[in-house]
Amino acid sequence: MADGSDKSWILMVTAQSPTNIAVIKYWGKRDETLILPINDSISVTLDPDHLCTTTTVAVSPKFEKDQMWLNGKEISLAGGRFQSCLREIRSRGTDYEDQEKGISIKKQDWEKLNVHIASFNNFPTAAGLASSAAGFACLVYSLAKLMNVKEDQGQLSAIARQAHLTLQGSGSACRSLYGGFVKWAMGNDPNGSDSIAIQLATEAHWDELVIIIAVVSSRQKETSSTSGMRESVETSPLLHHRAKEVVPKCIVQMEEAIRNRDFPSFAKLACVDSNQFHACCLDTSPPIFYMNDTSHKIISCVEKWNRAEGTPQVAYTFDAGPNAVLIAKNRQVATLLLQKLLFYFPPASETDLSRYKLLRLCFRVSFAWLAFLYLEISYLIGDKSILKEAGIETMKDVEALPPPPEVKDNIPSKNAGDVSYFICTRPGRGPVVFSDEKALLHPETGLPK
Repeated sequence: MADGSDKSWILMVTAQSPTNIAVIKYWGKRDETLILPINDSISVTLDPDHLCTTTTVAVSPKFEKDQMWLNGKEISLAGGRFQSCLREIRSRGTDYEDQEKGISIKKQDWEKLNVHIASFNNFPTAAGLASSAAGFACLVYSLAKLMNVKEDQGQLSAIARQAHLTLQGSGSACRSLYGGFVKWAMGNDPNGSDSIAIQLATEAHWDELVIIIAVVSSRQKETSSTSGMRESVETSPLLHHRAKEVVPKCIVQMEEAIRNRDFPSFAKLACVDSNQFHACCLDTSPPIFYMNDTSHKIISCVEKWNRAEGTPQVAYTFDAGPNAVLIAKNRQVATLLLQKLLFYFPPASETDLSRYKLLRLCFRVSFAWLAFLYLEISYLIGDKSILKEAGIETMKDVEALPPPPEVKDNIPSKNAGDVSYFICTRPGRGPVVFSDEKALLHPETGLPK
């Protein structure tokens, strides 16, 4: 397993993976065991500088058992779900040698080496932001790099797809193995070999898009995606009509819109698909409610603006949760969008600002890049420069925002506190490997730093 008698070495890899947001969604599986979806889907990968999972994986002869820490808390790896994922990656590992460190690992040795895993999400989990997709993509990617797996990204996406559901996800982790715009092909092969992720375009292809996420709630959703899908497949006639008759046409149209950077078509398709997805949830028995009143108010805000302009300025999409993902066609539009959102959904009070300030400063202890200025801490994270472009530097600037022109004759009441905070981001790259300096595990002990 290693040259000489030294068994104290630790081999580790640290990687970062993005999350993704589907603009043509899949909901439901035709095969629960192989995790094969009932329709194709298309997503936008979000900039990992703002939304990502960072994972360090390590092996050593001195590790006594497999262990994992998620956001600083140890979780059990004793169950079959994680072990199934580890077994799949270990079986694909190849010989590895580092003469300088005196490490020589044969293919068959990976099964004998215990693994330590530390993972950190920099955004809310289980609230419709696809945090698990980033997490499982990062797990598969980092393990594959550690164990010298030779499969390409497409083949790794099949592993991520199965690992995601095996570990209680929806399978959409496969789309987070690429940057930019990604299609998850449902495939036709009964064994699922052709159900893989395919990159349609890189993030540079359409880099003027700006994405603002309104985090309405970061609480655990009442109905998980996995159980919700199963219930919809079993009880919703609308879901099956959508998968068979509607989505195939939308996939072709969305691919064309992305290829041509046709924002009006892109926006129309994304909004309609999101509404149809949630209609299928309502058509499920018993009905599933992922959006709430604030979600509906955000839709109304965007629809009124798009109608007033005569052409779409912003697309909206909601995954299995109440949080709105709003895609603006360019930076100027995104600045106007932020002004409108802050007018409709200002912070509740100075007390709320202080609370979020404390939360973010606590994160700063281990992750310095999450420290922001006062207003930015509380109500906007990610690309903070957009606040200045919107003329927002203090709470007085928020209070002075005029009503949007499209509602000047019927000014609605403000909904202070209905949005927890906003995230400003953009299309981003796929997973990358970091140097050991950014590892979450200590190089000498293999335990969390």
